[in-house]
Amino acid sequence: MAQRKKWSRSVLTLGAALLVAAALAAAFWPRPMLVDMAGIRRGHMVVTINEEGRTRVHEPYVVSSPVAGELQRVEVLPGDRVAGGQTVVAQMRPANPSALDVRTREQAEAAVKAAEAALLVAKADLAAAEATRDYSQSELQRVQKLVERGITSRVALERAEQEARVAKAATDTVTAAIAMREAELKNAQAQLIGFEDVGLAEALATETRLAPAIPLKAPIDGTILRVMHKSETTLPAGEPILEIGNVDSGLEVMAELLSSDAVQVSEGNRVIITNWGGSGDLDGRVSRIDPYGFTKFSALGVEEQRVETTVDFTDPAAHRGNLGHGYRVEVRIVVWESDDAVIVPSSALFQQPGGWAVFREIDGRAALTPVSIGRNNGVDAELLDGLAPGDRVVLFPSANLVDGTAIAQRQVD
Repeated sequence: MAQRKKWSRSVLTLGAALLVAAALAAAFWPRPMLVDMAGIRRGHMVVTINEEGRTRVHEPYVVSSPVAGELQRVEVLPGDRVAGGQTVVAQMRPANPSALDVRTREQAEAAVKAAEAALLVAKADLAAAEATRDYSQSELQRVQKLVERGITSRVALERAEQEARVAKAATDTVTAAIAMREAELKNAQAQLIGFEDVGLAEALATETRLAPAIPLKAPIDGTILRVMHKSETTLPAGEPILEIGNVDSGLEVMAELLSSDAVQVSEGNRVIITNWGGSGDLDGRVSRIDPYGFTKFSALGVEEQRVETTVDFTDPAAHRGNLGHGYRVEVRIVVWESDDAVIVPSSALFQQPGGWAVFREIDGRAALTPVSIGRNNGVDAELLDGLAPGDRVVLFPSANLVDGTAIAQRQVD
């Protein structure tokens, strides 16, 4: 009996030891490293320069005040359609005179007094000239009678005729001088006109209501883009009032590229316009790259050299929906593309001494494989040598992964 109990205890002890050993072996048995993998493929690949842009009308027209005057309230609104040479977009009226300061008024009053004195002098000269003219006319008549009687010679008659003509010419000259002095007096009196004159203000108000306004017509067929002055106000000559452009046929995109990116772009490059608010992408092409750059500070305060690049839409206007002037878009300028490229994911690449490399999966193990790559767009890279389509590589390899490590595909739930 005792022998049987001793035998049973030994069997149980041995079984427990075997279970513990099996559990420890299972816990510490080497397992494959779970990784993400993707295959090398052949297909279409593009390399783009991505940047934000904004739409704008190719040739906007600014309607400005032709003369200094009073702008009437502008009735048109942004978005209204206008016809070139027909639609009246604004109206101008003569401006009221400004108020005079003390010095200006004193100078104007002195000018009026000087003009009045000059007019008096001219009138006195006229009286003297008329007296001389009347005397020369009477003297001419007396000499004519003496010549008819044969008392005096014809030389005296010719001298009297000349003096009469000179006297008449002097009278005409003084008369013209009086007209000029009167005009100078009116001009000097006009300098005294000020907005603070109550009677004048009432007269100007009546005259302004009766005077026809100067109509300003749209220069082109298009759409009102913005109105700078909506309410009635006084404007100097050349002040912008509103802006007109043709959104349907004259819309383009302007993007400010880094100068290091702009040197890779050429006129005619294909452009993919995305995130514009509508469904699908729009197509375009680079139409102009400015030959000069400018300094701009980024949101982080970094100084950057930017170059304005213009993109024309190649899609019909109907595909752009309600896209208008000054809207934000994103442009992807294609600088290289191939329809038959061998593509490796960029996330599989890493640097090692001598160049680029990947971990290739061979029979469940990672094999360190040097590769040669060409173009890289940040998502995919062009594979030139080292792998073939169909090979599988490890994505985002960790620092613990080394050559020969057992690997397995991570399952995604």
